[in-house]
Amino acid sequence: MAIHLYLSLLPEALIASMLSPEDFGTYYAVGSAKKSRGQAMFFEVDPNFRHPYFRMEEAIQRCVPHEDGSLKASVYVSVYRVLEHMDLDALMHLYLTTMDGRTLELSPSNQIPNGTGNLHLYQEIVPVSPLVVSRLGPMEFIDQIVRNPVSLVKLPAIVFTELLLGELAEDPEMGLMENLPYSNRDHLRQCLTDVKTKYASTKMVDRTHSPDVHYRTIKNGFYVGNQEQLRYFPMPSPEEIRTNNYRWFRSANM
Repeated sequence: MAIHLYLSLLPEALIASMLSPEDFGTYYAVGSAKKSRGQAMFFEVDPNFRHPYFRMEEAIQRCVPHEDGSLKASVYVSVYRVLEHMDLDALMHLYLTTMDGRTLELSPSNQIPNGTGNLHLYQEIVPVSPLVVSRLGPMEFIDQIVRNPVSLVKLPAIVFTELLLGELAEDPEMGLMENLPYSNRDHLRQCLTDVKTKYASTKMVDRTHSPDVHYRTIKNGFYVGNQEQLRYFPMPSPEEIRTNNYRWFRSANM
């Protein structure tokens, strides 16, 4: 029986499992006696990945069927500092699971967006989860956070996504928000105005923001970066998702 490795983002953890990605997403999102119902986001990791920080072989040996023959759903390898010890080339696919267990697979791409619009809204996910606005495009943002920080704050690696701003990307004061589901809208407008008109290129909107993401607000995809590597997992267009995975599309837009 194949053993899968998953890098969970909600929360950050490296997990060995006998479940396929779709079954693991359902198990992890819908809930069990140990976990309440909620979103799941996780990478499938190359099963050959090894790092001395992780007790991988021991975890795999423990990943065996239960006495009744049912598959072992999860053996936690690590729940601390996982991303910073991960070879990003070992991340094969990213899976987004809705609260009712529908899973969408994202594949990596070498076509990384340059970043359009004057202003950006970023949801950091791992290892920290603030909501921030910035004048910097995604690649410049990774550089400032991970590689060449201008402040004393530095992360060894990061996973984040860019969220839609609509008209606010060009006109934060008067632009329409339409159906964007963001709370504290006046504060968001003020933060965007500040980074547009003042020296600081990035400003925190919410330092304790939940890492859960309204999937319909994702602008283009997910970014994963550290000192040496960068991976990008693009989000399919709504039309493509509606055609190929209607159940996920419907669940994500409820």
